[in-house]
Amino acid sequence: MNEANRGLERGGRHYGLDWLRIAAFALLIVYHIAMVFAPWPWVIHSPYSLSELIVPMALLTPWRLPLLFAVSGFASWHLLRKSGDARAFLKARNLRLLIPLAFGMAVLIPVEMWVRVAAAGYPHGYLHFWTVDYWRVGSFWGREFPSWEHLWFVVYLWAYTALLALLLWRQRAWFDARAAQISAWMAQDSRLLWVPAALLVIARLGLQFVVPDEHGLLRDWAGHANYLPMFLFGFVLAGAPVLWPALRRVWRGALLLAALTGAVIVLVELRYPGDAVPPHWVMALARAGQVTMGWAMTLVLIQVADRFWNRDHRWRHTAAEAVFPFYLVHQPAIVLIAWYTLPLHLSAGAEFLVLLGGTVLVCAATYLIGRELRWLRPLIGLGPRPVDAPHRISPQAA
Repeated sequence: MNEANRGLERGGRHYGLDWLRIAAFALLIVYHIAMVFAPWPWVIHSPYSLSELIVPMALLTPWRLPLLFAVSGFASWHLLRKSGDARAFLKARNLRLLIPLAFGMAVLIPVEMWVRVAAAGYPHGYLHFWTVDYWRVGSFWGREFPSWEHLWFVVYLWAYTALLALLLWRQRAWFDARAAQISAWMAQDSRLLWVPAALLVIARLGLQFVVPDEHGLLRDWAGHANYLPMFLFGFVLAGAPVLWPALRRVWRGALLLAALTGAVIVLVELRYPGDAVPPHWVMALARAGQVTMGWAMTLVLIQVADRFWNRDHRWRHTAAEAVFPFYLVHQPAIVLIAWYTLPLHLSAGAEFLVLLGGTVLVCAATYLIGRELRWLRPLIGLGPRPVDAPHRISPQAA
């Protein structure tokens, strides 16, 4: 297939975006393990506070979540096409997202919350905590209950999906027409690079000193102003062949923009480390740099996936199916392993290897066992297993 026609062949599965999703979630696991050693607050922290992690993690943070939402939006377009209409699409997403969310809140998140309160002096074991104290509402040992912890991503993704499904149910023709019109306009010149970046910056700075930066479905307006557009971009991109030539045209500029904004982010992080509060103009510059880098890197990585990774492999089905179970389990695994191994006073390198190996082992066991048990599959985000193809999957993504 020649280069001119590649962008038009978007009806089938895009293997490159599958690999990008797999890589993004794998990187997320490594990122969360690194947070145990990074000089920033997290669920649990090693005595080692490694300043060497500041630069790589400052460069990773701006784009890791926008990319995940964009890839999830891309997968959602294919799921909508497979479902046939908006109501069936939403029903499928409810089953695939809300059931694992409930399972996670009842079984997985208690592990993290117990470690949090135990670190603050909570005197009881896990069984007592889970049966008695976890289900409270309000402040307890310095923590607010209930808490989504890392499953906030699932909550946001479901909310964005529900909003999109409602819009498509009521105004499908209008949405398709506007998406086609905007895509055609964005495909001209270098608009795909600078117009969304400018709009994201305007939205971020407009909310900078108006709303607090905090997770919460009904209060994280700064997050929604970034993540929802990325989700919608991925959704529109999957069904807009006209955008792919533009993407190939602007990716070098996007890479340069990501490098420049990344340099600004690193300089601010090094100049104002830890709890140091920068002046308002520096804070605004850093926030603008973060959303710009998030957009630019998303364009670059989608182009990389399209150009170099858009091919199938016998392991792709398994790896793609395993992503959501790995995501659900990885953070409780990291936290619990760290809780029991940090008192051993291992070296930083040995502790990292223990956390990485242990987390991968727990995640792999959850997936490999869960996929074989019919009752457990929906709890860890897996659909029904076809009889004739046990481990093949539909284009379903978290």
